[in-house]
Amino acid sequence: MTTMVIAAHPDDEVLGAGGFVAKLCAAGEEVHHLILAEGATSRDDARDVAARDGDLSELARCAHNAADIVGAASVTLEHFPDNRMDGVELLDVVKVIEQHLAKHKPTRVLTHSNSDVNIDHRVIHDAVIAATRPQPGSAVRELLFFETMSSTEWRPAPSISPFAPTYFVDISDHLETKLQALRAYAPEMREWPHARSIEALEYLARSRGASIGVAAAEAFETGRICV
Repeated sequence: MTTMVIAAHPDDEVLGAGGFVAKLCAAGEEVHHLILAEGATSRDDARDVAARDGDLSELARCAHNAADIVGAASVTLEHFPDNRMDGVELLDVVKVIEQHLAKHKPTRVLTHSNSDVNIDHRVIHDAVIAATRPQPGSAVRELLFFETMSSTEWRPAPSISPFAPTYFVDISDHLETKLQALRAYAPEMREWPHARSIEALEYLARSRGASIGVAAAEAFETGRICV
């Protein structure tokens, strides 16, 4: 199978599915990373891409390094506004995703869960569902939604249905590769006990692993599986 990981920001693709990607690539499967929002520019009161040029270049370098570590065949960075994608027409996001789906023809697509506090994650969740709708001839056979630490778990359960995984991937042999890829994103990682720290990501993988009786796992919601 060919897999495409469609993520909002540089680092989300590793936070959500870095272990699964490493496992697939080690097995000889082809994986492509598509990152839609630029990152960094939401740190300013007004979007100023030129002022953040150095940060964006560094994020791009991190994304390519992380992709190399997990073994992804390609990484593409689009330039939607960081944490402002609710100001973009949804159809414009869908069209870009459709272009990449047509290019790579993935049979498996991984993207953000909707149970998330980040607006870009939720916009992309909706856009991917639209872009992968099961029309005749669609190549996509599996659609899975991942959790993104420092965002998914910060969505209060009473405000929306909480993340409820139904699909688990044993990443016991690939956890260290995932952590190495996260270290490649050093500017984005935080110190423990922040949720986006190396320690927290390892604890999450261990907890998800214990849920299915293995040393480490990643968990996904099942959007659609066609067999």
